[in-house]
Amino acid sequence: MSGTPSIDARFQRARSREAKDRRETAILDAARELAARDRVRDVTLTDIAAAVGMHKSAMLRYFETREEIFLRVTAAEWTSWADELVAALERGGRRTSQDVAADLAATLARRGTFCDLLAQAPLNLERNVSVDAVRRFKLVTHAQLDRIVGAMRAALPRLTAEQGVDVVAAATAMAGAFWQIATPGAEVAELYRADPRLGHALFDIEPRLQRMIAAMLRGFVGD
Repeated sequence: MSGTPSIDARFQRARSREAKDRRETAILDAARELAARDRVRDVTLTDIAAAVGMHKSAMLRYFETREEIFLRVTAAEWTSWADELVAALERGGRRTSQDVAADLAATLARRGTFCDLLAQAPLNLERNVSVDAVRRFKLVTHAQLDRIVGAMRAALPRLTAEQGVDVVAAATAMAGAFWQIATPGAEVAELYRADPRLGHALFDIEPRLQRMIAAMLRGFVGD
């Protein structure tokens, strides 16, 4: 019977490295889009497979688990965030602690999916993958961390490398936690809005994050 082959059939026929790279990219893009819509923890391997038109068993030829897929997405988001943050830090030359804190907070707060991934990575994503997958992820994040700390130290010359690492570690950990707290499910959010005693749970991430990062930086460099 003639006709256009199904999406899954076309996937099965691809053999070149280029075609396999395109499949991996399609899978990662689908996972990122689903996470932005539904949150990381709610996206299943079946959901991702359906979004790219593959059977789940076929998709496992490219990634070990859903956790590996999202670990790869997290690594890509680290790189994207570092690109934006380093560009922001380098625009103004020497800066104050408040300036640097503002750049860190703003670039994190507008990346909701990245904040979600930052919380999920140590809790879940690094725990159901191979050691090699974790190693690859850590090498990417460490490279981006080095870039960020270098830009921070150029803006704040009194900041040491160790202090810079501490600030980024604290900023990303807080961003991940704050995002989870500040973006509850619809029913819980309505509860918070309806009860004045609980309203404090709904807050803007950026100003709180900026205040805490600024306090940490002032403690290190004094300005």
